[in-house]
Amino acid sequence: MDKLKIYLDSCCYGRPFDNQNDIDIFNDTQAKMTIQALVKYKAIELVYSSVSVEEITVYPIEANRISIIDFIENNASYYVSKDNDDTAISLTDEIMKMGIKLKDASHTACAIIAGCDYLITTDKQLSRYQDKRIKIVDPISFLRIWRNL
Repeated sequence: MDKLKIYLDSCCYGRPFDNQNDIDIFNDTQAKMTIQALVKYKAIELVYSSVSVEEITVYPIEANRISIIDFIENNASYYVSKDNDDTAISLTDEIMKMGIKLKDASHTACAIIAGCDYLITTDKQLSRYQDKRIKIVDPISFLRIWRNL
């Protein structure tokens, strides 16, 4: 069986830097860090995009930004570049017609272009969006699915 290919949207990358006193945020963080370990140990493949890079480079705390970029650069197996802009723009527009915000639609489009199995997000609205081309789940749900494979 091929490795699962996943795409983490920007909110997942930032989750460990959110206030961990909230139990839901803490649980998301623990799941995200487990997913990150799966990526590091090559159990699953990580995809990122120019959209991810644009969002991460404006993170206000430099140490957090560097940590995220370092993880991506050392562990991602596939990159969706701006060379895919025409396809990404039309796909993003299609997804936005379903009520998804621009950045979330852009991440979704990039994940679909890359042939990802899962888009992992902590965004509640995005996680409710359904598309036959990709499964969109939160970090905890992804781990439940992965454990049952």
